[in-house]
Amino acid sequence: MRLGLLAGMGQDWRESLEKVKIAEGLGYELVATGEAWGPSSIPWLSILATNTSKITIGTSILNVFSRTPAALAQEFSMIDQLSGGRAMLGLGSSGAFVIEHFHGVPFDRPLRRLREYVEIFNILIAGEKLDYDGEIFKMSRGFQLNYDRPRTHIPVFIAAITPKSIRQTGEIADGILPIHWPKSEFETLRGQLAEGARAAGRDAAAITIAPQTNLFVTDGSNDEEQWRAARQPLHHYINRMGVFYWQMLSRNGFEGEVGASRVAWSNRDLEGAINAISDDMVREIQVIGPVESVREQLQERSALGADLQLLYMPPGDVKAVGKRLEALIW
Repeated sequence: MRLGLLAGMGQDWRESLEKVKIAEGLGYELVATGEAWGPSSIPWLSILATNTSKITIGTSILNVFSRTPAALAQEFSMIDQLSGGRAMLGLGSSGAFVIEHFHGVPFDRPLRRLREYVEIFNILIAGEKLDYDGEIFKMSRGFQLNYDRPRTHIPVFIAAITPKSIRQTGEIADGILPIHWPKSEFETLRGQLAEGARAAGRDAAAITIAPQTNLFVTDGSNDEEQWRAARQPLHHYINRMGVFYWQMLSRNGFEGEVGASRVAWSNRDLEGAINAISDDMVREIQVIGPVESVREQLQERSALGADLQLLYMPPGDVKAVGKRLEALIW
């Protein structure tokens, strides 16, 4: 079972760094952070790169609109140098609201942009001349990104949930970052990735499935609270995050729950929208129960095809977090 963590800088970056160091010592494989409309992730990655020695350092996710692919290659070339070759780039398209109303950039052809972005990034990291004639990006002067390379490829993971994007990820990426993906559908996901990989002459088995995994630990006194908390993000993604997530969940076997939740939310019935999400749906998508059961569920998901599960950093002080991280992995 391989585990990683989603861990931002938090209110006290020194305390957050200590938690990451504990995770590294326990064998957690990856620490990743993302951006939406908050601060940049890059300075935090630099802190992690220079204060750890083994753990992979990456993003989950950066969008492909707010920076050029060359700008991100410049930033990740530095992260890879600082870390001694431990960087990972996690990319996604984000959505129209953030891209157009925070960054002021047209949200145009996100799938095509992802492809070209990855191709350009790979060219620059490899040290090759940038002569690129795409549908979106066109460069013809042969610029190269010159730096002291620890390696000529930085792994690229893509946040993909639609069939077209999943197949494309199989063609161009090293890993996939699905969110709210049912555990019984990891085999289906692997098959969709394999379609793209075969089309590109790649080995689908080399593509890492790295789902973002929500944990809700119960202790007998907080069970009802935790079950509601486990339903809450599913309601949010079904009803407040555009069409792609509820369509994905419907395709993956939860059409009834999704439909009932959306009807309730259309009437602004919050409790109805949350309660429409069944126990079975929660168990398929989230990890919930006493800590021993949570560990067993993570092992089950690993056996079902979740190669590298990305858990959110547990709350609490450094000592409490260390105990929880240790309990999950052993």
